[in-house]
Amino acid sequence: MLLEKWGPSPFFEQHCRHAVAPARLAVVVLALLHAALPCPARAGEVEVLHFWASGGEAQAVAQLKATLRANGHTWKDFAIADGGGGLAVLMLDSRVRSGNPPTAAQIKGVAIQEWARKGKLSGLDDVAGAERWDALLPRLISDTMKYRGHYVAAPLNVHRVNWLWINADVLRRAGAKVPATWDEFFAAAEAIRRIGVTPVAYGGQSWLDLGTFESVAIGVGGVDFYKKAFLELDPAALASPAMEKTLETFKRLKSYTDQRNMGRDWVAATAMLNRGAAGMLIMGDWAKTEMLAAGKRPGVDILCAPTPGSRDVFSFDIDSIVLFDVSAEKKPAQRDLARAVMGRDFQQAFNLAKGSIPARLDVPLDRFDACARRARQDFQHSAKRGTLLPSLAHGMAQPSHTVAPMWDVVQQFWHQDRMTAREAMARLAGAAGQRPATAPK
Repeated sequence: MLLEKWGPSPFFEQHCRHAVAPARLAVVVLALLHAALPCPARAGEVEVLHFWASGGEAQAVAQLKATLRANGHTWKDFAIADGGGGLAVLMLDSRVRSGNPPTAAQIKGVAIQEWARKGKLSGLDDVAGAERWDALLPRLISDTMKYRGHYVAAPLNVHRVNWLWINADVLRRAGAKVPATWDEFFAAAEAIRRIGVTPVAYGGQSWLDLGTFESVAIGVGGVDFYKKAFLELDPAALASPAMEKTLETFKRLKSYTDQRNMGRDWVAATAMLNRGAAGMLIMGDWAKTEMLAAGKRPGVDILCAPTPGSRDVFSFDIDSIVLFDVSAEKKPAQRDLARAVMGRDFQQAFNLAKGSIPARLDVPLDRFDACARRARQDFQHSAKRGTLLPSLAHGMAQPSHTVAPMWDVVQQFWHQDRMTAREAMARLAGAAGQRPATAPK
């Protein structure tokens, strides 16, 4: 399987972004699960692969343990302290291969289909049918949660990846406007630099490189280019003038970041924006958790706009829970977990804390901020226009063995100033054609 090839790899850093979020989110989530879980007809064991393994996060997990026990279930920990990196994925793979899988795990996008194709997941059609998931979920989300027409995963939320965040006070002092194009973005960056502020907050985690590159590609090349290059892996698109311009624009961003971004995580990058040490940030809406913690109001103190050139596009990332095929005595508790995840009240409160929007269509957004309300509006608009795009950087568009070599090229191009856009483009086209040394079993 692809996991054997990768091991501890930058590819899996995308899973860390939620793990490094403050423990307050974990507390909210687990308390909500307590409220949502029904009384089980039969006790069972629940083991969930998670990354809440230290400090306050571990305390939050203890609350979930108590909740499951109160409902007659037994909790068994599968916590990996490496933040959901390669070790965690390798351990999950080993457990499943040995015939002793956990009850559930957080898995997303293409990986759902890969696990289902191996016949390792427990079907959820019974729960989904009884709870009317088809009527509650947008078609794109329900399709992502299914394998060959049958539910095998439960969605937690929808993240928008192509967001541009702007410190309103910095923008005002710079006399700049919210940019709608990349030319306007660089003009705003110059204006912000003139007042002595770093124009762009940038993190040093490798998944941020690919996420930023993805947003640049959408804005420079457009929807059709993105689909051909990253969904179809079309050689002509990967070696096109649009790709070269995408790489040039991506590299130009670097000159507007500070020199101390190496190793900086997304939380620290968002903090720069919050305190006015930087003017703009390209980041998905999970960044709102840090804005809210700092007392900033998304849409007021921190403005939100689609990344330049992507006004009518919604690049998405969906967090989900999959249930592995387990013994009969564990299934009642497993089903309780799936019901809780899709509960209406849980979806509302979870996404209020997470910065994302609910997967369920019937959850009202009156308690959500202006950016979340715009996200849902843009999601629905993009669904009608055919401009919903699965995120390449977050496991929604391609399997990891396809993305990872492309990811390496993007990261090298960002860090190696001597590498030209043409050279990077040639390497990217070659990387997209790579396949794992050993085919998935």
